[in-house]
Amino acid sequence: MVVAHDEKVVREFSKQAEAFGDPRLNTAFTRHLGRLVEFMEPELDLEDVVLEVAAGTGLVSRAIAGRVRHVTALDLTPAMLAQGKREADRDGVTNVTFTRGDAAGLTYADRSFTLVVTRFSLHQVADPKAVVEEMARVSRPGAALIVADLIRPDGLAGDPDRVERLRDPSHGALLTEERITELVAATGAEVRRVDRFELVRPLEPWLALAHTEPDAAAQIRKELEDELAGGDPTGMRPGMVDGELHFTHSYLYLHANAA
Repeated sequence: MVVAHDEKVVREFSKQAEAFGDPRLNTAFTRHLGRLVEFMEPELDLEDVVLEVAAGTGLVSRAIAGRVRHVTALDLTPAMLAQGKREADRDGVTNVTFTRGDAAGLTYADRSFTLVVTRFSLHQVADPKAVVEEMARVSRPGAALIVADLIRPDGLAGDPDRVERLRDPSHGALLTEERITELVAATGAEVRRVDRFELVRPLEPWLALAHTEPDAAAQIRKELEDELAGGDPTGMRPGMVDGELHFTHSYLYLHANAA
């Protein structure tokens, strides 16, 4: 049976919802959340009406809620939204609304928001172009458009998307910085600044967060170990840190102003 991509996303991320904010498992989303907030900070205003697209549990929404008027955290996966709402209630965050919706088909009117952000979604969705176009459509002229994503470095050997899909079957495809910039610029938005960095991640928590099937996890471990022993490149850039298998992800934060 062919499973639609959105169904895969809901299935896979429902598994991750409860532990999504656990820094022991989700290093990428938690360790560098402050870095993204700092990157966004020049654009934040107490009068901002913000939309976070493909928000997951709304980690970004909740992190900036105290600096803006209101945030809508939109995601496709009900379990993610429910977890985010529980954590917002626990922390006394009252100006975030958790809403189920399709990032590629937003139900909001044109020019509804003064800041629109998406974090680690473009590599996951079926149609990144549609998502960026929708983000731009609902942005007011001059609004900040923030894209933070996992990217494919130029000249990378191997096929990291294949390994990513072994770990999480809902993974789409890594975009390059050039492609993300093209998608944003094609909406008429002006790219103003970027932040690029790499994160060396331990393999086992990454697999545990996704509840990767044991056979798939074993295959990933073997391929990374084989690469370290001189085998074919996987695109994951493995290494050993304190005797533990790690790999490397590359990230891009991009800020543009909507047309």
